[in-house]
Amino acid sequence: MSYRELATRSVLAWSAVMVTGRLPVAMAPLALVFLVRERPGGYTLGAALAAVYVLGEILAAPVLGMRLNAERARPQLVAGLAVGAAGFTGLGLAPGAHPVVLAALALVAGTGPAAVPGALRALLTSLVPERAVNQAMSVESMTTFLLWAAAPALTTGLALGVGPAVPLLLQGLLTGLSVAGLRLLPAGWSAEAQEKGASMRRTLLRAWPVYVLGAAGLTLLALAELILPALLEQRGIGIGWAGPLLAGFSIGSAVGAFLYGLREGWPGPPAVQSMVLVLGVAAGVALVAVLPWTAAIAVALVAAGLLQAPASLTRNLQLRQVLPPGALAAGYSVMYAAVGAGYAAGGSLAGGLLEVVAPSTAILCGVGLTALLTAIGAVGERRLSRRTPDVPEVRAGVAPGAVGVAPGAQVAADAAAEAPERNVRR
Repeated sequence: MSYRELATRSVLAWSAVMVTGRLPVAMAPLALVFLVRERPGGYTLGAALAAVYVLGEILAAPVLGMRLNAERARPQLVAGLAVGAAGFTGLGLAPGAHPVVLAALALVAGTGPAAVPGALRALLTSLVPERAVNQAMSVESMTTFLLWAAAPALTTGLALGVGPAVPLLLQGLLTGLSVAGLRLLPAGWSAEAQEKGASMRRTLLRAWPVYVLGAAGLTLLALAELILPALLEQRGIGIGWAGPLLAGFSIGSAVGAFLYGLREGWPGPPAVQSMVLVLGVAAGVALVAVLPWTAAIAVALVAAGLLQAPASLTRNLQLRQVLPPGALAAGYSVMYAAVGAGYAAGGSLAGGLLEVVAPSTAILCGVGLTALLTAIGAVGERRLSRRTPDVPEVRAGVAPGAVGVAPGAQVAADAAAEAPERNVRR
């Protein structure tokens, strides 16, 4: 299936909701820094507000994701986005408020829409035929990386050129528009009976190796973004190159997502693909740490970006194989929290290491941590594979283990194997 066939009314409406709902999230950390940077200790306060915002996302995503009603998700999504819009707007209208008030609003802005990314991904895959899932998720990944590439420039331009509160007000407006856009989409997606409580938690915990790989991938991204300016100074390269180099990484990721979606299936199961791709990204980031020339660093970052998006895609495709349809939205939300935790861990590691070692050494230490997390994920994946019954692939013309294979037969086998210990799936 080609990308052109995804240009349906429902997918285009979904894209509009995704852009208006996700761009505010991409803008948020930097917007919070600009909001308070002119106050005494502004940069420290801004970093703290950004941390509170991300913490709200990480903590709320799995909790709210498990509470989603697949077939009637719209009211919950509307409520979450409305809360996020209120948080962003409150921050924009009260930039001089007490830090505790700003922190509370940042927490609200991060917490409210935390389950929306996972729900939108589940909704997207329900809008397209099974054979188009690869392409649909590639489009989502391309859009995400392009938004993350554009958000810093948009935030900086508005904050410095118009006013520090303007980015937050725009974020509130965009999030509100995404609420209105949900009316153009189905109320939910079809799923089997939904598990609840402990049964749902057991089902989600079964996929822990996939979450570990997600955290490993975002640890690398944090290293690339946060240590690069210090590394350029160490190399005697102008720090102004940091922006273009990171933009190259994001653009490379968008291109990688596009290329991955050109084929319906790639050799090997998604779990193996994900591990290989994460290690490839790690190799690219390691080259950034040792190469002395600007052009060589740029090539290494673009190459790492080309692999970063497919690595993320294969993790999400792996979730579709190991989780039942009724748990997918919750699984995507847990993945969202895991990658956020990985980014936060990478940022904390970067900050601590830069106090005691050179930037190049700090990057290599982070790469070592990524390799360790990947090894842990690989061991867990082997155990997960042994617990998964062998089921013939159900789609004609696709090699066993290919990414494009429909997971329905596997899900049915998992349901039969685990029926004694859990309720009927949603």
